[in-house]
Amino acid sequence: MIVIVDYGMGNLRSVQKGFEKIGARAIVSRDIQAVEQADRLVLPGVGAFAECMRNLEILSLIEPIRSFLVSGRPFLGICLGLQLLFDESEEFGVHKGFGIIAGKVRGFDRDMGLKIPHMGWNQVRFARQSPLLKGLPDGAYFYFVHSYYVDPIDPSDVLTETEYGITFTSAVSRDNIFAVQFHPEKSQEYGLTLLRNFAAL
Repeated sequence: MIVIVDYGMGNLRSVQKGFEKIGARAIVSRDIQAVEQADRLVLPGVGAFAECMRNLEILSLIEPIRSFLVSGRPFLGICLGLQLLFDESEEFGVHKGFGIIAGKVRGFDRDMGLKIPHMGWNQVRFARQSPLLKGLPDGAYFYFVHSYYVDPIDPSDVLTETEYGITFTSAVSRDNIFAVQFHPEKSQEYGLTLLRNFAAL
């Protein structure tokens, strides 16, 4: 069973519909037991880092998610769900994340002369191969909406990179953990391929 974590933020239904389109059953839940017993866990997210962590804490979901992350079962973070894996974010102050991936969440430099948030289609370049990227071409376009990006300390955590004024990490993976800055559920066929790959892990 694929469980999509419901913490009151994010485009949960569109992620669920993405899995439905590839024939995978996914439920949206904030039930602790559902999170603990999931075969695969998806943490999507849209909104502010600190508010998200606060909502997860109120719902007593931080420890169940942390336990899942170290369980060896497949995990997928989407957008804010990627950023939450890191040590801390500088969004509206400094706020602690799950600390699973070493590094920080940083804001794009607004002096670059580019529109912030980074919104729309952009290319994703592979730093290495992964089962999550099976059947996808290097340089495939995915849909982004974000003002902050992750900055991993360990280069081996980087799965893909994208250019927007700077080269930033657009996906990470480590063991059973996969997370992407872009929105596969909004990225048409390539996004569905990525969801299909995750469901097959």
